Amino acid sequence: MISEFMTHAHRECDALFASAEAAGGGGDIDRTRDLHARFEAALARHLAMEESVLFPDFEAATGMTGGPTAVMRMEHGQMRGLLAQMQQALDAGALDDYLGAAETLMILIQQHNMKEEHMLYPMSDRALAGRGDDIIGRMQAV
Repeated sequence: MISEFMTHAHRECDALFASAEAAGGGGDIDRTRDLHARFEAALARHLAMEESVLFPDFEAATGMTGGPTAVMRMEHGQMRGLLAQMQQALDAGALDDYLGAAETLMILIQQHNMKEEHMLYPMSDRALAGRGDDIIGRMQAV
């Protein structure tokens, strides 16, 4: 199922994010930079899977282009902006600024994931029934 695959991807990103935050809270700038880079790469891949495969397929199947996928894309943009702020803080060696932006991102991601996991992904499972394996395979190739 699409919802299971994507929810698992959320958990992987969440774990990397928590590790980066913990390193930042512990004052280890080098470890924070490394873990943040890993988190950012995982999140970028996840967003790309949604934006290049799942959302277009969902929109084509349902005809809904201004609904939940539009909201998710807007929130993806907000996430990217916060990631840029976090990277700037890391580049400047400002862990307090990094952690402040990380707190905002965490709240956004938690709310975003709830919407996807409880609304969009189940809707995708229904709208794209029978196509899950193909869609998951195409997302894995991203």
